[in-house]
Formats: sequence, C-alpha cells, structure tokens
Amino acid sequence: MRKLLCGMVLSCVLALPAFAQGEGWQGKAEPPHYAGQIFPPWQHGENNDAVKRGFEFTVPEADALADFHGDVTNPKLVLYVGGNYFFAMSPLVKAFEAKHPEYKGRVYWETIPPGLLVKQMDAGGTVTSGNMTWTVKPDVYFAGLKKVQELIGKGTLVGPALPYVTNTLAIMVPKGNPAHVKGLADLGKPGIRLAMPNPAFEGIARQIQMSLVKAGGEALRTEVYETKVKDGSTILTHIHHRQTPLFLLQGLADAGVTWQSEAMFQEQAGHPIAHIDIPPDQNTTAIYAGAMAKDAAHQKAAKAWLAFIVSPASLAIFERYGFKPYIKQDKTKAD
Repeated sequence: MRKLLCGMVLSCVLALPAFAQGEGWQGKAEPPHYAGQIFPPWQHGENNDAVKRGFEFTVPEADALADFHGDVTNPKLVLYVGGNYFFAMSPLVKAFEAKHPEYKGRVYWETIPPGLLVKQMDAGGTVTSGNMTWTVKPDVYFAGLKKVQELIGKGTLVGPALPYVTNTLAIMVPKGNPAHVKGLADLGKPGIRLAMPNPAFEGIARQIQMSLVKAGGEALRTEVYETKVKDGSTILTHIHHRQTPLFLLQGLADAGVTWQSEAMFQEQAGHPIAHIDIPPDQNTTAIYAGAMAKDAAHQKAAKAWLAFIVSPASLAIFERYGFKPYIKQDKTKAD
C-alpha cells in the first residue's frame, strides 16, 4: 500500500505544470522586469478631491483604488464618469471648484466603464473592490450619448441628455512600435497580440468593431474579436483605459485600440507609449453626454456641474487631450 501511495504521489508531481517544478522562478525571487511607476494611480494623488487624507497608504500593483476618487464620507456632489477621461477629471474638478468654492473638497467621482457604473446603479450604488464595500449613489452619470438616452428612457436618468465633447479612436502601441503595426488591418495578423475592450460593458468596443468593419470588412472584426479571442492572442480588458497601456508596458500585448485621448495622456505622462492614427474613413467618433440621476441627492450641485461641463473652461481642458467640442449640427458622428 505504501508503495502504491508513493507511486500515486510521484505521478501527481510529474503531472504538475512546469512552473510548479521550479522552471518559473527556479527557486529564486526576482524583481519585476518593468518599472513600478507604470502602475496606477498615475497622477500622484491629484485625482483625489479630499482635503484631509489622513494616513497615506497606496502601493501600486497591490493596494490602489485607482478608479475611485475623493472622500465618500459626506460628499456634496457624486459623479459617475465613464472612465474614458479619468485623467482630465482632476483639472476639471479644480476648475469647477474655482467657480463653486462651496464644493471644495466635497466632490466624489468614479471612472469605471459606463456599463459597470450601470451595474452599480442597479445595485443601489453599492460597490465592492477587493475587501472594501461602500455605497454612494450618483448625482450625474456620463457616458456615450446613446447610453445616456437609453437610461433616460428607462427612467434611471432625468432628461434631456447633454452632449459636450467628441472623441476618436487610435491604436496604442509600445514606444518604438516593435510589432510594426501600421493600421487596423494589421490587427488581424496571427502574430500580433492584442488588448481590446470588452464588448460586454465597455462602450468603446462598439465603435472599435464598426471601425474594424470599415477597414477590413466583417472578416477583420471576426478575426480580432472572435478568432483571436478564442486562441488567446486577443485579451479582453475590464477597464480598457488602464489595462491596455499596462499590458503594452509589460510586454504582454503588441497593440490595442483605445480613444486617442488615452494615448495622448500616456504620452504626456512620459510613459513609453505611442499611438498610430486611424484615417477618418476608418475611424469612428463618439459623442459624450451626461444627465442627472433620478432621485439625485444633490440636485443643485448636479445642475451646476452639467452647466460647467459645456463651459469654455471645461472644453479647454478636454482639448488638451484631443477631445473636440460637440457641435449639434454635425450629424455624421456616431455616438
């Protein structure tokens, strides 16, 4: 019996994956093969509106709630913002508070994908990240125009929808573009590893698929979002605006389609990221809009923010990252 048990244990050990037999770390701890500063939060606390922050405990890659900003204790304005411009929120909030000092240090905002923000609203504003659970209901919600209109129709938001800026797509690559990606058609090549937004809850995925069809027909869309997903050469992200550059910086992907503004932010932040422009005939433009949440607790503040978001001060901040002011007469844009 003892010999039988020993034989069974040996068989199990031999069946373990190679890394479990010492071929990964090979018994030695190694430092990361990338710079620690590539991990969020990238803005060194600037995207936090809290005045009294108490004990600071942020450890990039381990303990960092990068998409939740400010003091949740007793905010005077709560913003649910689709995360496509998380990097612009700090200057936007500062400009808003300069005009409305009564809200100084009392603005709380979230920047997870718009579809996930809807899930949080459906859960009564309750969210769990890691071992922490808290509840904060939105005063205003921001996403693509069609999503905002849809939620107004369902009674989740109060109309009318307020469009304010537009954005276009770009291909994000590591600096130097080692995979030599030249355009959308290259994304279908077998050797190109991709990080792509998840169609399940990231609104950008709809625009990307439209552009893939423009560039290479349904075959290119299928290759990128179906065939390569199945074979593992396309990774679907959960928070594209943070995960895509992380995958690129760590050498886990060769390219990923994002909003142009996100690539511009990474470049402005000094990260080894570059982008490839997508020609207008293949690109897709998004219209960003917002509306007040039903039963918003801070309606006066919500109305003040909605008025601010279309102001010259706000639009000037958006333009730093390549956004364009929304022009009502332009009916050629997709939303």
